Amino acid sequence: MYDLLKTIDDPAALRALDHHQLKPLAEELRAYMLDSVSQTGGHLSSNLGTVELTIALHYVFDTPHDRIVWDVGHQTYPHKILTGRRDQMKTLRQAGGISGFPRRRESKYDIFGTAHSSTSISAALGMAIASKLQGDNHYSIAVIGDGAMTAGMAFEAMNNAGVADDVPLLVILNDNDMSISPPVGALNRHLARLMSGRFYAAARAGVERVLRVAPPTLDLARKLEEHAKGMIVPATLFEEFGFNYIGPVDGHDLESLIPTLQNIKELRGPQFLHVVTKKGHGYKLAEADPILYHGTGKFNLTEGVQPTPPPSKKTYTQVFGEWLCDAAEQDSRVVGITPAMREGSGMVEFEKRFPDRYFDVGIAEQHAVTFAGGLAAEGMRPVVAIYSTFLQRAYDQLIHDVALQRLPVIFAIDRAGIVGADGATHMGAFDLAYLRCVPNMVVMTPSDENECRQMLHTAVLQDGPCAVRYPRGSGPGVVPERMMTALPIGVGELRRRSLRLSGRSIAILAFGSMVAPSLRAAAALDATVANMRFVKPLDEALLCRLARTHDCLITVEEGCLMGGAGSACLEALTRAGLVGPVLRLGMPDHFIDHGDPPQLLAQYGLDADGIRSSVELFCERLSLPDSATRHGSTAALSDVVQATPGMLGR
Repeated sequence: MYDLLKTIDDPAALRALDHHQLKPLAEELRAYMLDSVSQTGGHLSSNLGTVELTIALHYVFDTPHDRIVWDVGHQTYPHKILTGRRDQMKTLRQAGGISGFPRRRESKYDIFGTAHSSTSISAALGMAIASKLQGDNHYSIAVIGDGAMTAGMAFEAMNNAGVADDVPLLVILNDNDMSISPPVGALNRHLARLMSGRFYAAARAGVERVLRVAPPTLDLARKLEEHAKGMIVPATLFEEFGFNYIGPVDGHDLESLIPTLQNIKELRGPQFLHVVTKKGHGYKLAEADPILYHGTGKFNLTEGVQPTPPPSKKTYTQVFGEWLCDAAEQDSRVVGITPAMREGSGMVEFEKRFPDRYFDVGIAEQHAVTFAGGLAAEGMRPVVAIYSTFLQRAYDQLIHDVALQRLPVIFAIDRAGIVGADGATHMGAFDLAYLRCVPNMVVMTPSDENECRQMLHTAVLQDGPCAVRYPRGSGPGVVPERMMTALPIGVGELRRRSLRLSGRSIAILAFGSMVAPSLRAAAALDATVANMRFVKPLDEALLCRLARTHDCLITVEEGCLMGGAGSACLEALTRAGLVGPVLRLGMPDHFIDHGDPPQLLAQYGLDADGIRSSVELFCERLSLPDSATRHGSTAALSDVVQATPGMLGR
């Protein structure tokens, strides 16, 4: 079994194969990948569609000397298998295992790390120009999907590349009509309509009839043919950017792909190859429902992915989706916006019920935010449903087009904090830090499902921009109340009061998802716990009251320590002239790798046991003689302790 595939430990071995062995290799590669992903979970539909394309690229080009940049990167499992990681596929997306995306430190064949879409052409162009300047003559190839081609960054790169003469650059459009949500936008409609076989054939026949009755003037005939061609094929669109357009080519036909790529390899200047593939190709169940098989857990290959029973607790995404429908029912100004994440952001029901107020703008986060600003400027209440890691891509628009103008845009920020298997590229680590420094912003962190609903309601009532950020998955299990009640802005609440009569008194200031584990830790510590609710404006009155009545403060957040909610607390205490021991717990100053979320939370000391252990060790150190003198100040002591959250007490 897998007799050919077992001989391929790097692309050099692939290139040593006879041409006629490639098709059997593709069959083995597809079968191996199916068997592997069914046991680990992962992205499937997109990878099934790139088997032949991956083989052809590594067969024709001299990788890694020639560079391949895979856009988004969730279609690189065949690439990983062929580049020496076949036996590591069993560790895919697991702690200590290989990533589900290209990663430079993982392999020399992963020439550029990707996971956010539409970056490949820019990166490949930079590599191609570097190749030209350095005289080493390697080819740079960007493989980009039709969904990713909707993003402005892709066209910015093409606009730049088109004027770069004699650069060894190839852009491959992997046209499989595939994105996480159904692809949208005028460009996608244009490509789909033009490349459908029936329309294309009819249009060509029409052109031939026009040319037959046209005046027999050669120049006129040529012009008619050129313009007619431009109306029925996408070549003109890309050639206007300065690319030499080739295609479309069947992306599953090695007999077409390989000669085409060999010919392109001899060309210089920007080349554009249009490859048509089928999502889920070779596995009937995935072909029939490619969105279901876009990202899977473990499943039985024969039975396929089975419907999962509804969770006992609602996810935050479900809470948001239900609130959005209720808010739209009550207020005709409410509209929903998503950058190509309808399912992930919980907007399927909203689209069904309020299609005129639902806007999927495609993979265009910058446009999504400024579009929301325009709606808000005209009196609407736009809700931008977006992942924390993707909002980073629209930071300038958030500042300049929304916050500066104090426009009432609501940002429903999903996947905040640790997200798990997708790894560092998708961790929602930075939103608290990058949002709280923006003037006019209100930033809320719900501690449970009901508080999330009430915060979203609070946000839609404000006259300026508000963000409600919540984690992936389920909360503590609090049932959201149907009645929606606005919360007072910038006011937290005490959730537990310490009964301690002696010893060091401790107050834990918890933000959002960290309230529940802090309460469990506090039960063992007999500590006070405040649900701070707001990162901005911070409840400074509550903060200062706790600082005056407790011996030490602990801040806990599921976000980066640098510049986050704990930093906000330290700044407020400094302004108030309150100096005392403060320990900040949160995500450390490095990118967090993929793994199981509960395992990662425990690893970084953000579960109940980790919080308790860190606080106990912190208090022990505070009790050491001359501790403040050794470290220079109390603040310095807290910095020493917080530098290794999760390692305390181990």
